[in-house]
This record gives sequence, structure tokens and C-alpha cells, in this order.
Amino acid sequence: MTQPQSSRPMIAILDDEPEIRRMLSDALEDAGFRTACFSRATEFEAALNTMAPDVCLVDLGLPDRDGLTLVHRLALESGASIIIISGRVQVQDKITGLELGADDYIIKPFEPAEVVARVRARLRSQKSGAPISQTARFSGWTAHFDRYVLEDDNGEETTFSHAEGEVLRLFLDAPNRLISRAQMQESLGGVAGESFDRAMDVRISRLRTKLKEDPKNPRLIKTIYGAGYIFLGDVNWG
Repeated sequence: MTQPQSSRPMIAILDDEPEIRRMLSDALEDAGFRTACFSRATEFEAALNTMAPDVCLVDLGLPDRDGLTLVHRLALESGASIIIISGRVQVQDKITGLELGADDYIIKPFEPAEVVARVRARLRSQKSGAPISQTARFSGWTAHFDRYVLEDDNGEETTFSHAEGEVLRLFLDAPNRLISRAQMQESLGGVAGESFDRAMDVRISRLRTKLKEDPKNPRLIKTIYGAGYIFLGDVNWG
């Protein structure tokens, strides 16, 4: 039975190369997704007023906007997963993209099947059973997942990205329990390996900073070397 058009996930493709857009659109639509293609950041941002993509594929080398700036804005303002697709191969470029809120980073040239697999992994992560409540209180902090905001006891607010929020929610759903790297990969999606491990390290480091943790002796997110992480503290949802 053909899936109704409206129920098929929407994938936004932002790349200034027509061949890349066509190749990705064909592969994704053959896999059962809807797509919307854009060559410039301005037209993509205008479309977001009437379109809510589930996943955004973003090239960094855009003609009218720095792609990293756009990724950061999407991470703060959109509920979509963000996958960077770029010819920039330096490790620092990948780290910067992940730090600014991207969920994944694919280096050009790539196989379309790999992109389809990464998109499916991000969509599985989105459907992994988030709590009904969008507010969690713990250790003097309140996390507002509907607004992507951390609020301390004094009412001071700090924003977090969609990617950081996925990791924080995973910890808050399982306080005082060991979460292995394998469990994180299964829950959050992505391809296991050095790239995924680095992405998790970046997100956890940024969460610790926003939670005002001592990097040498964090009190909330503890690293258990060779095993994974434990979030220490009582959590109240609602």
C-alpha cells in the first residue's frame, strides 16, 4: 500500500550544486521520503515559514550565507535533525559543525545510499519515545525541551541545540544508570565509529559547560572510562 503523501517524512536539501540536489532527491524519494530542494539559504529560510522538515541536509559552501551560521540557527530554532554534507574534510570543520548543533556530518563525495541510511537513523532517533512532558527539573536546573532552554535557580536561561537536547533527554530518562556508547548509538541513531564517538564527546562537553560543571570533576555527567556515562541526580518530569 502506498504511504499517504502527508505522512511521509520531509527532507530539505540545501546545496548549490544542481547535480547533488538531483542525486539526493532521487535517492530519498525512491526510499519513500518527500523532498524539497534549495540552492540558496535565503529561499530555504523563507520556505521554513510554511514547511517543517523532519531532516535538513545542509551544504556549508553556500553562495549567499555561511553554512555554519545557518546550521547554528537551525539547531536553536528548528526541531529538525541537521546533517551537514560538505567537501570540507578537515577534522576541525567537522568538530565545529557538531559543536554548532549538527547531528551528523557527511563528507563529499558520498554514496546516496549512505545518506539515506543516515537520514533513516535520525528519524529513528526522533521516534524513540520521548516523554510526554517537555520540562524536567534536576539539581537546581530546569530543562525546557519545548524551548531548548536550560534555566538555573536564579532564572538565568541558556539555550541548547537540538542535538544537545537529545543527549540531555537520554540522560534524564535514565538517571543514576550507566549508559554505554553502544546504547547511545542505538538510541540516538548514527553510524558507530570514531565520528559518532567524537560527536558525543562534543555534545557532552558543551552540556557540561552549560550546566556550569567543573570539567576536571563534573558532578552531574560522570565519565566511566571504558564503559560510558552516568547522570547523577534525581529527575522530576512535569
